[in-house]
Amino acid sequence: MAEETNQLFTREELKSRNKRTDAVLIIHNEVYDVTQFLDEHPGGEEVLLEKAGQDASEPFEDVSHSSDARSLMKKYKIGELVEADRKASKAAYAPQWSNDQPQEQGNAWSSWLTPLLLGIAATIIYRYLFA
Repeated sequence: MAEETNQLFTREELKSRNKRTDAVLIIHNEVYDVTQFLDEHPGGEEVLLEKAGQDASEPFEDVSHSSDARSLMKKYKIGELVEADRKASKAAYAPQWSNDQPQEQGNAWSSWLTPLLLGIAATIIYRYLFA
């Protein structure tokens, strides 16, 4: 971690940092030097080297990294992209969970109506057969 974490980079200057001896990734507009992590990466170094010097946000999210992996990333962060080179924020990649949308009345009823009807039918059949 020779460089400061608040250093700014351009995509152009990071393109050439795609070798085993100097590998960086751009993830959500933040720059990570993964050179020392190549041997430790559970998915193998090839996965990292394939995207070295490039934006790896989408492949990173596609793999659904754990919270431990996300926490570990902090130690490899060396900076961020300059404002002009930034893409959509992290929110664009994060799952969208929301309860804001009004629930249709049919959905509210069907969530408990089907089990209720099955329970009543089972009770009637049980009483008819075993009473």
